Amino acid sequence: MDHVLTLVAPRGGLSPATLHAARDALAAIGATTGTPDWLSPDEAADLPFAGLAPQQADAAGRAALEGQAVDIIAQGSAGRRKRLLIADMDSTIVTTETLDELAGQAGIKDRIAAITKRAMNGELDFEGALRERVGMLKGLGVEALQRTWEETELMPGARELVATMRANGARCALVSGGFTFFTGRVAALVGFHEHHSNMLLEADGRLTGHVADPILGRNAKLATLKRLAAEEGIGLDATVAVGDGANDLDMIQAAGLGVAFRAKPVVAAAARVRIDHGDLRGLLFAQGYRAADIVLD
Repeated sequence: MDHVLTLVAPRGGLSPATLHAARDALAAIGATTGTPDWLSPDEAADLPFAGLAPQQADAAGRAALEGQAVDIIAQGSAGRRKRLLIADMDSTIVTTETLDELAGQAGIKDRIAAITKRAMNGELDFEGALRERVGMLKGLGVEALQRTWEETELMPGARELVATMRANGARCALVSGGFTFFTGRVAALVGFHEHHSNMLLEADGRLTGHVADPILGRNAKLATLKRLAAEEGIGLDATVAVGDGANDLDMIQAAGLGVAFRAKPVVAAAARVRIDHGDLRGLLFAQGYRAADIVLD
């Protein structure tokens, strides 16, 4: 079979009946289907198929399983394992928006979070919105950064994603519109080879309300994906990119496996691959890794 439909659910949430429903939906529109292959019991399975484009299979599977907490990824069978991972940080590798949480230290989280929400859904220019939010933090003591870091949590599956891809020879880069104070710590904790982000400026132990130029935004994320792929001597089809906000969309659409992870509406609507229910292990199952292949940190 030249294509595969991967179904992923929160652990314990994928049943044989659900898999059979997806198979029947593909068969009903003319696909030839093969024997299902369980990648992780009750969590992830591959359904080989032929005779349909991935977009057709994806749409049929989603319609058949509407209302169920199951993610569906249709793609070609060849070249599933990728050699470069580019990941956003906020609301992707970590569970929060670190700038919003930092604003909480200044007592203005709601004000800044409202701007973040609009920027991440593509309603505001990212660079302008970032400068505006950082400006609102002028005078905040830099010790607030450490307090914010101590309250930051990793997204489930983050360590397994990076550790497994590293163990299989992939280069892993954290590329964020956030700040180096956080990306450096996240990269070290999770195991990324490198991190790229923005720098908050400070003086006399306080934030100045400015961010260093140039700002790493939407265009820079795409440029980083292309540059690192070229450095590795691979095509973009051998890359995976994951993120949740509008500033991630260009790199998501350019990557061989571009994943909108629990994404904002504008991103979820534009990305062909979405993970709405599972954790970051879903990116491994999408690449054909089995539960036994996953490196546990």
